[in-house]
Amino acid sequence: MYKTTVKIDGMMCGMCESHVNDMIRTKMPVKKVSSSHKKGETTIISENEMTSEMITAALNGSGYNVMNVTCEPYEKKGFFSRK
Repeated sequence: MYKTTVKIDGMMCGMCESHVNDMIRTKMPVKKVSSSHKKGETTIISENEMTSEMITAALNGSGYNVMNVTCEPYEKKGFFSRK
């Protein structure tokens, strides 16, 4: 699994967060998406690695601009996880 953090310019409110989340969910195979207009970022959890081009294409024409994308391996931390 991968965690992709996307810096997005143009999110101003909670409805913008919801709009970005819905656009990403409908156009990309993701497990979880959450956005924060205060931080100006969206976090995506997915089975496959997401590229900047994929995310930019998903948000194309929406008025939101992708500024930066970072993708890293992600391991779900459960209640009974051992480390």
